[in-house]
Amino acid sequence: MRAHFIQHVPFEGPAHAAVILKELGMPLSGTRLHAGEALPDPGSVDFLLVMGGPMGVHDGDRHPWLKEEMLFIEKCVGRGATVLGICLGAQLIAHVLGAEVRKNPYREIGWFPVESVPSADSASASRIVLPGRFTAFHWHGDTFDIPRGALHLARSAACENQAFIYDDRVLGLQFHLESTPESVDLLIENARHELDGSAWVQDERELSRRDFFSESNGLMKYIMENLVKGSTVPS
Repeated sequence: MRAHFIQHVPFEGPAHAAVILKELGMPLSGTRLHAGEALPDPGSVDFLLVMGGPMGVHDGDRHPWLKEEMLFIEKCVGRGATVLGICLGAQLIAHVLGAEVRKNPYREIGWFPVESVPSADSASASRIVLPGRFTAFHWHGDTFDIPRGALHLARSAACENQAFIYDDRVLGLQFHLESTPESVDLLIENARHELDGSAWVQDERELSRRDFFSESNGLMKYIMENLVKGSTVPS
């Protein structure tokens, strides 16, 4: 399988997800939209990883490449590729699938608990089974509705819709399991103006704690391994 990532800003790259893809033996290429790089042929991508960024899905006037990117995501989904979106990436996927993306009631920045949402219909259960409760890194102000036909996987106290899966191969995660100490430091350096001290925004000391990375990265590996196992992308 051929993996490809889309990056929106210099300080939000694939981080530990790139390590996992290498361990899975998947060649990884990337498009850095912030640097003006062109997207590849959707037919050349088996596993698409869409990263985060401070912009929103409705900011096409300021970021004209958003329209092209969403069309690219739509084509990848349509041809049966495995697609994983993180933060902004999840919002873009939700938007492509017809769901609304809007401001969340709270800005959520920091290490906060996430809990899984049990499926009400066992027939629709996904092979991605999240732990009942885990701690993840968050940095977002927007949220998505769960797309029609998708399964709601997770919520947090500050944000009801934290994860969804569509067709058992298109996954949106509002939180960051790919984070590393270096990637968190880059976020703090480039977006500390968002640390406004509100209810669900931690300070720099709390953001910089190092005790959750192993758990998060391990869960990221489990998720990516299971997405790859279930891939049926056409050759």
